Amino acid sequence: MKLSYFTNTILFGLASAFYHPEPKGHEFRRPEAGDVRSPCPGLNVLANHGWLPRSGKEIDYDAIDRAAGGAYHFAPGTLDMAVDAVFLANLSSTETYTKTFNLDDLGSPEAHGTVEFDGSLSRSDFLVTGDALSFDRKIWGPVAQHLGLARHSAKFRKEKYITVEVAAKARAARQEIAKEANPQFNASEFQNLGSIGTTALYLTTLWDDEADAVPKTWLKAFFEEERLAYREGFKRPEKVKTGATLKKMNEAVGAVPVS
Repeated sequence: MKLSYFTNTILFGLASAFYHPEPKGHEFRRPEAGDVRSPCPGLNVLANHGWLPRSGKEIDYDAIDRAAGGAYHFAPGTLDMAVDAVFLANLSSTETYTKTFNLDDLGSPEAHGTVEFDGSLSRSDFLVTGDALSFDRKIWGPVAQHLGLARHSAKFRKEKYITVEVAAKARAARQEIAKEANPQFNASEFQNLGSIGTTALYLTTLWDDEADAVPKTWLKAFFEEERLAYREGFKRPEKVKTGATLKKMNEAVGAVPVS
């Protein structure tokens, strides 16, 4: 009994050392009936924590800036080009369609090939199922395996972090699987750049500067629960992330030999 109590005390102490409380007003909450979400886990995470409107609706440039800055410490304007693409492609279904959009607009048929691409890490291809919005465990499973995210695997226990190389190779493997499943897979240069860019974006978003990698527990929560891993130690980084940060990560992912 004494040993058990001692062990539990030590384990609780270790867990507390890494635990960070959720910011007030930004507690994790799953979407409710009527709320909408996107094909992008990063945007869904922001809505699930109330950094973006929890409804997932009527989102504008300022909302993206505040949310990405507040949660991930992206500099203002860093994601403007991504928002630009939504309006340039006339994807918004809102009444103020030149100023705001809803998250599910990013998974519409019109969005495919413009802001949503084949070979998603966690969604099926639109031309295969007609649904690029919903998290698909059959799609994510092989990706998670390549990333070493299976909790009971020796790889998960031994290697606690995801490097650029591991992420880049997992992305490439997913592309090959998608090509086999989708006869109409878009293998254009634009598509490939978009695929590399999405991996670079999630790495930049969750990057732990001290570890020079992404903690697996953070990434697992991000994709599988669309939750920020505060209880696993995530906190808003002190170092601001800019367009230059994203560009550097994009180049790093693209430079990894994957063939």
